[in-house]
Amino acid sequence: MDATSHAVGTATAGGPEAGAASGAVPGGRARPVDPLLAYRAADFPWYGLDEGWTGRRWLMQAGSGVRSGQSAGVDYGTLGHGEEPAKQYEARDVRRFAVVVTVARRDVRRSADNTGTLEATSASSAAWLAGSGLLAATWPGQLDRALRQDWMDQQTALAWDLADDLEGPGWSALSLPVNGLPQPFRYRESEYGWVLAGEAPGVLLGAYGRGVSAYGVGFSTVPDLAAYTRP
Repeated sequence: MDATSHAVGTATAGGPEAGAASGAVPGGRARPVDPLLAYRAADFPWYGLDEGWTGRRWLMQAGSGVRSGQSAGVDYGTLGHGEEPAKQYEARDVRRFAVVVTVARRDVRRSADNTGTLEATSASSAAWLAGSGLLAATWPGQLDRALRQDWMDQQTALAWDLADDLEGPGWSALSLPVNGLPQPFRYRESEYGWVLAGEAPGVLLGAYGRGVSAYGVGFSTVPDLAAYTRP
């Protein structure tokens, strides 16, 4: 599987990695930054929940990497739906959210540090990004720092192994609409939430959520990113 999340640097929307989105101007004065700039730089379509979702939509981050013979470009990104996951531990966290991960279809390409190559992206890439995203959103904050790191290391390794074996017993089949047409996905759930991964026209698609039923969601291309606000 592709080690996208390890080898590809992360650029938040409008962050320095987005080139002109850095907001730097001569003299050190900041200028207004378009938070959609990193997303709009992508050469693939973005996907979010379809019109069946009537709740809040918000931008998360776009990830960039280096492709052979090219400058850094956007390779994946995430769009949030519902309530933003808590940044700190909440003893009774009942926040409801679903996050859609769009991953570009890439052939074998250079690593971000230009010292090697990365495998072609696959549905496993989307599964890994979704799985690690769920962990980041639901980590057990009541643990002390050392135990928390042990937990993260253990769960991250498990998420990696699971993503690398989408046809294995850790996943089940689930059909969901993409642009109105049923598409097959691989799905799993745990006490922390659910993760799914599959394919969509032009991209690879992943998603994770908590408090929102995966069985009731559908996906579609995003016609207007302005519908997604910064949290």
